[in-house]
Amino acid sequence: MSTSARTTRRTAGSAAVAATSFLVLAGAGILAAPTAFAGVPGGTSAADRNSDFNGDGYTDLVTGVPDGTVDGKEGAGYVNVQYGAPNGIGTNTTVPKGRVELISQSSKGVPGTSETGDRFGQAVATGDLDGDGYDDLVIGTPGEDEGTIEDAGRVTVLYGSAQGFGAEPAASITAAEPTADARFGLSVAAARFSGDIDGDQLTVLDQNGLHVFTYHAGVLRQVGTPHSTGHTLQGAYLTTGDYDRDGFADLVVSGYSPDDDYAKGWSALYTGGAESLTYRRDLHGGLGTASGDINGDGYDDLTVGQLSGVDETAGSAPGGLVGVYYGGEGGPSGTEGPGSAPQWWSQNSPGVPGAGELDDSWGNELSVADVNGDGFADVAVGAPGEDADGEAAAGAVSLLRGSRAGLTGTGAQYFDQNTAGIPGTAEAGDGWGTQVRLVDTDGDGRAELVAAAPEENAGDGAVWILPASGNGLLADGSRSYGAAALGGNAHGAHFGSVIDE
Repeated sequence: MSTSARTTRRTAGSAAVAATSFLVLAGAGILAAPTAFAGVPGGTSAADRNSDFNGDGYTDLVTGVPDGTVDGKEGAGYVNVQYGAPNGIGTNTTVPKGRVELISQSSKGVPGTSETGDRFGQAVATGDLDGDGYDDLVIGTPGEDEGTIEDAGRVTVLYGSAQGFGAEPAASITAAEPTADARFGLSVAAARFSGDIDGDQLTVLDQNGLHVFTYHAGVLRQVGTPHSTGHTLQGAYLTTGDYDRDGFADLVVSGYSPDDDYAKGWSALYTGGAESLTYRRDLHGGLGTASGDINGDGYDDLTVGQLSGVDETAGSAPGGLVGVYYGGEGGPSGTEGPGSAPQWWSQNSPGVPGAGELDDSWGNELSVADVNGDGFADVAVGAPGEDADGEAAAGAVSLLRGSRAGLTGTGAQYFDQNTAGIPGTAEAGDGWGTQVRLVDTDGDGRAELVAAAPEENAGDGAVWILPASGNGLLADGSRSYGAAALGGNAHGAHFGSVIDE
């Protein structure tokens, strides 16, 4: 979230949005679960990304564990919060009590009850919804039943404070009219999309469409449903950034489309403004998505994945593509709007390590932040289908550098579990890099890499942290941990399947 979003107070009121529906169908067949919010919550650069629940100035890390078992209920789900500090984040065995928190529907003050298949933590996001200067935690539970309405879905909001969570009662919200199998809370995002509000707005996706909520007088109220005239989308991610630098966050909804037989990803761009979110146009690409200022011009840039590896605007790369839409006066560049066409990258691009091979899924997951502290945001690219030393789909992560000229292959890095210094061994099907996050949890101005392999250890899952330096990411000094190290039930948890961006 930007500094201005924290300090500017406005009179609360309703935000006008179009009163027609944007249909988003059920997600299927996407390698990485379309659950984690990626982007900059109302920010104007990658440095403005923030998840600071206790206001201590350090970014906190949120991991959703929707497959986790709670009170013997499989798939009830839980969420882990690791609080940032001068020495970064840690586990229960490495940091003082209170620096790691496990949250479920069995936790004190959290609405609801842990039940089999609820999938609490399927989606996570942060934003300052009540405008008090502390970030709040948003948790999607798409498998929640509402009375006799199965899988209607629900979203929980835990409000941050100087003491962490619990100073203000948690909120629990549903769709205005819950329906069976709607799975409200499939994806969530929070940002300052319009002007006449106290804090950030909350957007929630379900299989019926996109819902927008505004906090006023202690209550989150639904204020509308943005309209799209573009592609119908299946499975969807929500990504935010201020691409036109007008001080309001913009929203990107992305996924597959039945309009082209689910052959490739698409993204729908909604721009924020003083009155509302407004649909602008569709963009090529969009499975993994993330935002940040790659070329240092003050505008957020949008990165999108294209797993099919074939796009009429990008050519062919069988292992997957990553597109960069640079921000500017007209928002993200594109063939249907102001600015230049997107810049496309693959493992066959100059300077990029590796080679594009079928089913690599390069670009399945993306994260954008400044790793070496040079003022330009870098791009982490997950490739969970990448083979490593003959082990199929062991997974890998690439890092491409930002520069004044934009994204570059110069100085690019490549890591897998067989890279010297990284704990563990690459094994078939681990999917290392299914989720990636670049995050500065120790406040030194350089973002570390968090990389997850949800299939590690027969589906228990694990997460790795690679330190950052002035020269980029470091394998030496990296470490890994699983759900048990944070106090959770690890068996079949697929830990790392959801990480907040």
